[in-house]
Amino acid sequence: MNQIRSTKTKILVLALIFALLASVALTGCGGEEAPAEEEPATTEEPASTEEDTTEEQDIPEDVNLAMVDWTCSTQKGYIHAEILETLGYNVNLESYSLPIILEGLSDGQLDVFADAWWVTWGTPLQEAVDEGRVIHLDTHLENVNYAPAVPVYVYEAGVTSLADLADYAEEFDYTYYGLEPGNDGNEIMLDAFENDIYGLSGWEIVESNEAAMITEVSVAIEEEEWVVFSGWEPHYMNVIFDMEYLDDPEGIWGEEPEFVATISRPGLEEERPNLAKFYKQFKIEIEDVNEWVYAFGYEERDPEEYAAEWVSENIDMVLAWVDGVKTVDGGDASEAVEAAYR
Repeated sequence: MNQIRSTKTKILVLALIFALLASVALTGCGGEEAPAEEEPATTEEPASTEEDTTEEQDIPEDVNLAMVDWTCSTQKGYIHAEILETLGYNVNLESYSLPIILEGLSDGQLDVFADAWWVTWGTPLQEAVDEGRVIHLDTHLENVNYAPAVPVYVYEAGVTSLADLADYAEEFDYTYYGLEPGNDGNEIMLDAFENDIYGLSGWEIVESNEAAMITEVSVAIEEEEWVVFSGWEPHYMNVIFDMEYLDDPEGIWGEEPEFVATISRPGLEEERPNLAKFYKQFKIEIEDVNEWVYAFGYEERDPEEYAAEWVSENIDMVLAWVDGVKTVDGGDASEAVEAAYR
């Protein structure tokens, strides 16, 4: 695959960044966010095109894809880049924080983000969609999970719900293992501690990044200690740990089922119909994403090399994503994929 070029974008007034960061801090399918200060440098304005709804307008332009610094989002981004470059696109794939992605899509500096955890992102995303600042292209992953979890031996000992934690507080050392400070899951549990929800007054949270949390949990499980932590799926933790998610009868983690969507800038479907068609046809199962994050996050495979390998081994799935899509020079996308990987 051609070397992925860094996006040259002009994203955000600084005040907007801080305002959004104050209102949302999220997790997703595998890790911590890129910090807001990692805003892409701008040296020039992106190329403009004349409106033409009859033909794709991708030939003179790059495609600006966003990802978050999560294992799932990263590997997904590289797989998309692998396919799109096979179709003739110049792909700029870069990692940003979630608020920057939302603003980048809103002002047209980013084209697509394919890892929007809808319920977790919550109000900022829904408001942006309702106001037409970003477009919900499609949902590609359903029934994902983000909730407190425990090792299976703790679950089998009687801790099957958040309501059971208080009865075993001493075994857990009154400690909950979360993610980075400000993470939405951390905030949910801190609120439970402060307001004695589920009888959790007096508990504390260990805040750290994804890798550190996974290490802490790994050590605890190896020693068969009692530990409760923020879990999510897809993620390789579901492969390497024997774990169970806890029920939440009070619904403090949200009562709606979580799903992952692809969102775009306004006008993408009209201006770049083939690119939009590809993303609207992109569908994946949790088991496949678990495989991605296991390879990248656990085995530490190079994401670009693994993307090429995965595409070559899953041609039938990829052909469904590009069915009816044209390459940037007007060719058949399915034929281009077949020629590149068969």
